[in-house]
Amino acid sequence: MQTVVQYTRFGGPEVLEVAEYPDPTPGEGKVLIDVRAVGVNPIDWKLRQGIRPSDPIEKPRRLGNDVSGVITKLGEGVDGWSVGDEVVVRGAYGAYASELVASVGKLVRKPANVSFEDAAALGIPAGTAYQALASLGVGDGDVLLIHGASGAVGQAAIQFAKQRGATVVGTASARNLDRIRELGAIALEYGDGLEERVREAVPRGLDYVLDMAGTDEALKTSFDLVSDRSHIGTIVVGAKAAELGIKAWSGGSPVPLTEEEEALRAEGLEAALAGLADGTFQVEIGARYPLRDAAEAHRAGQAGEVRGKIILDPAG
Repeated sequence: MQTVVQYTRFGGPEVLEVAEYPDPTPGEGKVLIDVRAVGVNPIDWKLRQGIRPSDPIEKPRRLGNDVSGVITKLGEGVDGWSVGDEVVVRGAYGAYASELVASVGKLVRKPANVSFEDAAALGIPAGTAYQALASLGVGDGDVLLIHGASGAVGQAAIQFAKQRGATVVGTASARNLDRIRELGAIALEYGDGLEERVREAVPRGLDYVLDMAGTDEALKTSFDLVSDRSHIGTIVVGAKAAELGIKAWSGGSPVPLTEEEEALRAEGLEAALAGLADGTFQVEIGARYPLRDAAEAHRAGQAGEVRGKIILDPAG
């Protein structure tokens, strides 16, 4: 039987329920995957709560986009993949499951020396960070300010920006500043006087801002330090981006990602996997929960109790 986590109404973590279904069968051009690890992302609980708009719930709805596992069955017409291949799925539907059917177009090979947990932690965070930096145009010699730099997307953005030759300033709470420094960025605490701390840290000024916080403080600091608002991007306050004159990618933005932006996100996942394999990229796993404890994983994630990625383990 296939174990899944689903919900039938919007609400808090308590609306998540565990259900059992017959083993799924892959159709044409698809494969069946034995799920080994699932990445939990903030979008999951935003959808569960109804904060992020979605269609009315007419049947049990599943969560999860980032997953890794092993192919156990091939559908008709599948070439280039074999039973036993270790894979990562990008943009999966219903990844909170013990087994998952996925289209071959969404599969990426998992390097043998990358763990299933690390591989499942990358899809949305690494893809988002990589695409946002490319879309902003961050390059060699630039100075980039990242608000919310200690989260999964922020940590990926620090590393990709450093690879592009940028100087990175990252903001976070006091308890997370050490992690930002470990990744090679200048670490600054949130709170009163942030603008002055940024000016002191980088007297020559900023070229770009990537916002993962969405707070009034983050936005005001960005506007005061970067005159060209096209050099400011957000992934959290997309609904207000047009009004504010800044760039946005998802994060509530009514403008869908372009084909180029989607391609960049796919490229970002592969770049992060390659970096994990050769030791040039890191991912921080903050907590692990059995799949059946997805509600507790959501509660801890929303409460800010976990830094880094939360992973669900179907075998746990």
